[in-house]
Amino acid sequence: MTTAVTIRHRHGEYPVYLGAGLLNDLPAFADRHLQGRRMAVITDRNVARAVPTPLEVPTLVIAPGEQSKTRRKWAELSDKLLDLGFGRDSSVVALGGGVVGDLTGFVAATLLRGVPWLQVPTTLLAMVDASVGGKTGVDTSHGKNLVGAFHPPVAVVADPHTLRTLPEPVYRAGLAEVVKHGLVADAGYLAWIEREATGIGQRDETLLTRMIHRSIEIKARIVSEDEFETGRRAVLNAGHTVAHAIESVSGFAVSHGEAVAIGLVAEAALAEELGLAQPGLRAGLRDLLQTLGLPVTLPADFLVDDLLAAMGHDKKNRDGRIRFALAVSAGEMARDGERWTVVAPPDQIGAALRTVLPG
Repeated sequence: MTTAVTIRHRHGEYPVYLGAGLLNDLPAFADRHLQGRRMAVITDRNVARAVPTPLEVPTLVIAPGEQSKTRRKWAELSDKLLDLGFGRDSSVVALGGGVVGDLTGFVAATLLRGVPWLQVPTTLLAMVDASVGGKTGVDTSHGKNLVGAFHPPVAVVADPHTLRTLPEPVYRAGLAEVVKHGLVADAGYLAWIEREATGIGQRDETLLTRMIHRSIEIKARIVSEDEFETGRRAVLNAGHTVAHAIESVSGFAVSHGEAVAIGLVAEAALAEELGLAQPGLRAGLRDLLQTLGLPVTLPADFLVDDLLAAMGHDKKNRDGRIRFALAVSAGEMARDGERWTVVAPPDQIGAALRTVLPG
């Protein structure tokens, strides 16, 4: 059974198709949404081995991992497409996880000032998060996603069958974003995740399809209201101020999903420290994330001062102050006037970070 969620943006809308076995129908989706354009696929080595594409078009393969999401790799891919003679009648297909999607989308956004692209997420993290909203970009030495563009795909094709190929840590990393969606927008959904945690951990396909669909609905509603992240879309950064710092300090040895899990716990502690959150929010999140097999403490040897320094480069900051998207309770986020992020002083941030130190 195929379902579709519509994502609306300034210039129109695009569908996110969800259904087991949809990858086999990728040529038909490409014909429908790319309308005879010349195509190239961008993927990574792991996906190329595990999820062969049914499209008979040039395929550009990158190394897996965040280390490929750079301006250098963006330039290499762009030059390769130009070397192959790709022009204004071109398009690209992103087959892979969040790194492949972000990088491919940025190539599409900038090649010849913009060509269409189709996104085919193959990880849970990409299905519920990176494929919804039109954000594309690359990392720099100053932090994650600091160079990029808003360039929505023409469609997203999500096939839960591809999740069978994922190593356990990669699959579970996507569950952090699922928990975040319940936390920021739907207490009932968060409670459902708690009830079905065992089956979700076992990759029950019926539960997975329902879960992915609901997460996409939540993110779709938020980004459709605030395409360029000037208002409520900021709530989707819950856990991410700490998470991006963890990724940076670790040299991306800690995956994004694992960093978000730790970040959600740390930022819940910060919300309690600031007197914003209801008592028990941190403990409840920590227990759920642990049940789902996610880390809730920092790796050994992390220093609070290093994390604070890394947070200084976060995109949400204004006037040198560190801002956070903090939950008051499940489904309710803190406000600072018209803003959906709040400022926290360094001493209280440090206190919250110490709650996720190991030992």
